[in-house]
Amino acid sequence: MKILVPIKRVIDYNVKVRVKSDESGVDLANVKMSMNPFDEIAIEEAIRLKEAGIATEIIAISIGPAKAKDQIRQALAMGADRGLLIKTDDAVEPLGVAKLLKAVVDEESPELVILGKQAIDDDSNQTGQMLAALLGWAQGTFASKVEKDGDKLNVTREIDGGLQTVSLTLPAVVTTDLRLNEPRYASLPNIMKAKKKPLEIKEVGDYDVDVAPRLETVKVTEPPKREAGVIVESVAELVDKLKNEAGVL
Repeated sequence: MKILVPIKRVIDYNVKVRVKSDESGVDLANVKMSMNPFDEIAIEEAIRLKEAGIATEIIAISIGPAKAKDQIRQALAMGADRGLLIKTDDAVEPLGVAKLLKAVVDEESPELVILGKQAIDDDSNQTGQMLAALLGWAQGTFASKVEKDGDKLNVTREIDGGLQTVSLTLPAVVTTDLRLNEPRYASLPNIMKAKKKPLEIKEVGDYDVDVAPRLETVKVTEPPKREAGVIVESVAELVDKLKNEAGVL
């Protein structure tokens, strides 16, 4: 079974995000970038499927600037077999990403696409679902457990009411949740080996896909700062403030 794992280059989750002075977007100058944490979980799950003898090849793909090669190399060092970068310096919306991924799926014919449920920069949580719709494939979102059962894939997913298990007919699209696994660290020997693994670079123009943006960012601002809390002397005072100041009662 061939597995395709899309990964995204995002601002590292430890970095405090800064908004540009003109409020046109987020300041990326000299900011540490890393692989989207949910996509790291997707790579780890694909590697575990390969280690279990279920998967035969793992392809890591990213859509973004040339520097996204670093994140692909990280995936290769973790255990992916080869990489593909669709290079673009423009922002690509989830629908455009899904269209490009569909074009790659048509070329590579994987049986499984596994990716993070959302990216921590835009929190869209759309690409996996859109890709499944474009392909007409079964999908299992927010996966906390993935098991191969004959020609089926059982996906346990986290929902508001608890856990739900769905049985998917392959080929399928799976999006990963935080509790699916704990991604491994790439060892130094594997980091060196990753430099020799194949990494193909293409352009968006190599695919007959319309990725024109459908949304316009009007303004980006920081959330308002939280005000300091107030210590009250009694329950009556608390109720009074909740009712007359906060307006929640």
